[in-house]
Formats: sequence, C-alpha cells, structure tokens
Amino acid sequence: MRHRKAGNKLGRNTSHRNATLASLTTAVVEHKRIKTTLAKAREARKVVDRMITFGKKGTLAARREVLKTIRDKEIVRTLFEEIVPEYADRNGGYTRIIKLGRRIGDGASVAYLELVGFENVITAKKKAKEKAKEKAKEKAKEKAAEKEAETAE
Repeated sequence: MRHRKAGNKLGRNTSHRNATLASLTTAVVEHKRIKTTLAKAREARKVVDRMITFGKKGTLAARREVLKTIRDKEIVRTLFEEIVPEYADRNGGYTRIIKLGRRIGDGASVAYLELVGFENVITAKKKAKEKAKEKAKEKAKEKAAEKEAETAE
C-alpha cells in the first residue's frame, strides 16, 4: 500500500532525483518554458511553485532557500527581480502543463512546463531565433555566390 507516499520517484535515487528537479527548475526560470516528460513536469511544477513562493517573501533567508535548489545566482536574481513581481497578486498557479502527446522513440508522454503570463516572452524568443536562422541562410547564400564568382573568374 502506498498510503501517504506522495510524489513520483522518477526511477532515480534521492540525490539524482533532487538534482534532476533542481535542473528542471533552473531551466524553467531561465527559459520560461521547457519540454520534458509528463511525470517530470508534474514533479518539477511543485518545486517551481515553491521557489516562486519563496521569491514572493523577498527576504535574505528566502533567497538562500532558493539558492539551495537553484545554484546559479544570476538565475535566482532573474527569479526575484523579473518573475516574482509578475505574480505579486496571484496566490498559486504559477505554472502550466501542456500535454503534447507521446515521444516517438520510447512512447513517453511529453509535455511543456511553462510559467503562466510569460507567453509573449516565449514567442519573442521564437521570433528572434527565426530571424537569426534567416540571417544565417542569407550569409550562406552570399558566401556561395562569392565562391561561384571566384570560380567563374
């Protein structure tokens, strides 16, 4: 019987599980959205929501508690200065899980874990990435044209 045993072990021992959840939490805070398995997303959601709650306290002790999980000071600064103010009047529900279906390789359920209210940041990053790809294609075409001109001479 599994009475009073909350949480998924994710097929890992304690230290590996904690490291995995810390890594997922760091990625969510940094990128605002990550793609992972559904089980990991459900477990990471608990940690991310807890970190945001600590951020809302805004004390030095809360910052140190967050640094136990998210070990990058720049990302903790991002959490406290950019993300937490967006949730000042919100009581929980900081993250959203969007199911994407099953992964082709192993059939695992895949989902997005994202921060609610940062959709415009995600789309802006996507647009910037597309522009960078277009510029790279243009440069490649220019180089190819230069090579053709050199070989023609």
